[in-house]
Amino acid sequence: MTVVTIAAMTLREASRRKVLWALAGLTAVLLGLDAWGFAKIPGLETDQAGELTSGEARLVASLLLNLVMFTMSLIVALGTAFLAGPTLSGEIESGISAAVLARPVRRVWVLLGKWLGLSLFAAGYVAVAGTIQFVIVKLTVGYVPPDPVIALVVMAAEAVILLTLALMLASVLSPMASGVLAVGCFGATWVAGVIGGIGTVVGNEGVARIGEVSRVVLPTDGLWHGVMHAMQAPSVLTENPDVIGNPFLGTLSLTPAYVAWVVVWVAIVLSVTATAFARRDI
Repeated sequence: MTVVTIAAMTLREASRRKVLWALAGLTAVLLGLDAWGFAKIPGLETDQAGELTSGEARLVASLLLNLVMFTMSLIVALGTAFLAGPTLSGEIESGISAAVLARPVRRVWVLLGKWLGLSLFAAGYVAVAGTIQFVIVKLTVGYVPPDPVIALVVMAAEAVILLTLALMLASVLSPMASGVLAVGCFGATWVAGVIGGIGTVVGNEGVARIGEVSRVVLPTDGLWHGVMHAMQAPSVLTENPDVIGNPFLGTLSLTPAYVAWVVVWVAIVLSVTATAFARRDI
């Protein structure tokens, strides 16, 4: 009950922050530009089954959808990272945590409650914004991703991974520093994934391993590839083999072993965060 109560309080507090309004504004601008851009693409007619009629059209739709969803995942990354810092480190600096923890409340329950509240916030944002995005694509070009629900679930998991990292950083750093560092890690992991993809294309195993290692150290890029794989038509890569290695096409699907590692990663990072939070002076 303590965890649930703190999660509800975290959700209410997040809804009052200016970051939320900035997040909503950026999302509205992105969706508006997306609707206008897809509507202006010529030659993406659909057949009676609702599938795009040509391999080139499917490729264009997949690339644009993945590009837009990557921008949305970046907005989620910014929002969750800069909400996590003030939620934990900011309350410590302001003295709010001292008032809460003066009561018989264990710090680990406070931490888990904040993590749960922020996770629900991120998942709710992804569900609403992602569904609107898919509706826009369906109405403008008639393209329906093969697994839209899986794409949204994995994208929400990507946001949870980043906010978990941000909370760990916020347990030892200031709110601003933890947010900047978390977003920087997100970007660096994506770049490492792109470099690894280039290594795969040119047959350089050493360079390709960079992407593989980065997806283990911070699973955001690995989950992002799972999102792209769930959104693109299966025929895109078979009909266009020359685009393999494109950073906005998903050639890697999520394996059960990788999903299990993501769960273990979250548990490890939360344990480290709980230890650091327990030892921090309030």
